[in-house]
Amino acid sequence: MAETKLAARVNANFVIPDDPDLSTYRFIIVAAKRARQLQGGQRSFLPTMSRKSTVVAMEETRRGLVQYHIPGVTEPAPDDTI
Repeated sequence: MAETKLAARVNANFVIPDDPDLSTYRFIIVAAKRARQLQGGQRSFLPTMSRKSTVVAMEETRRGLVQYHIPGVTEPAPDDTI
């Protein structure tokens, strides 16, 4: 019974998207690089009350606000990408 209650409580801030086109590993790497940018002084794309850069970076990545390119597969965009 405790397992059912535990599984039902999923915090939306820490859910990693399960998309077959996007790998979990890629999501984590992009979010980590974005968190480093936020720690370095860049402003967030979202208005947030969280002071934790990792939480903000994961939400921005989950919403598709962080642009990135895959070396050898995609061309980097001319603007600021990770």
